[in-house]
Amino acid sequence: MPRLTIAYDAHDPARLARFWATLLDRQPTDDPLPPGQTLPSTLLPGADGQLGLRFTPSSTAKRGANRMHLHLTSTSDADQQRTVAKALGLGATHLDVGQRPEEGHIVLADPEGNEFCVIEPGNSFLAGCGYLGELACDGAREVGLFWSAALGWPLVWDQGEETAIQSPQGGTKVAWGGPPDAPVQAPHRQRFDLTAPGGDQQAEVGRLTGLGATWLRAAADGSAVLIDPGGNEFRLHR
Repeated sequence: MPRLTIAYDAHDPARLARFWATLLDRQPTDDPLPPGQTLPSTLLPGADGQLGLRFTPSSTAKRGANRMHLHLTSTSDADQQRTVAKALGLGATHLDVGQRPEEGHIVLADPEGNEFCVIEPGNSFLAGCGYLGELACDGAREVGLFWSAALGWPLVWDQGEETAIQSPQGGTKVAWGGPPDAPVQAPHRQRFDLTAPGGDQQAEVGRLTGLGATWLRAAADGSAVLIDPGGNEFRLHR
């Protein structure tokens, strides 16, 4: 099965990578420079079931709320406040997305405006998922079913239009909370990046389109750009 990384387009990928590397306590590494790209991407590899993050150079402006955002977990109220204080010290800002005062999570934006939440302690859904507990996405049930089959990750939640999947090894959950309020707009500043198993990109494209993805184009870096059943672009690398 393909390996999943979450890619962020960024005006300053090195700075954004430093923010997340420090917040997640990970060691950043440079990606190999693909053809046609003058600035390197930076990768934060995941371990023990935690998703990897990739930061790539882009001049695309952020428009509205992202279709996906990260959830960081807390072990106590004090731990939640430490994470918030650390994030703010690194350049994050508080964000009002309509959350109610009685809700325990705290919504922040990273230095390029990407939303993320620091979840209150005692959240049973994220118990045992690790510090990077969840990637929360907009998307109908068919999107969750597609990605469950594409990644070989079983469904761990399936209620109405809400779904969630998790690697058989545990770790970060990927969840879809229902269809987005507005049509998906391209270009996509956040996306799923997959690595073809065994480097066989052509065979993996065939498998993914057979599951319901749509071929879009070949990118300059040699990756294949496809669209999932929810209209979200993703890339398949060799």
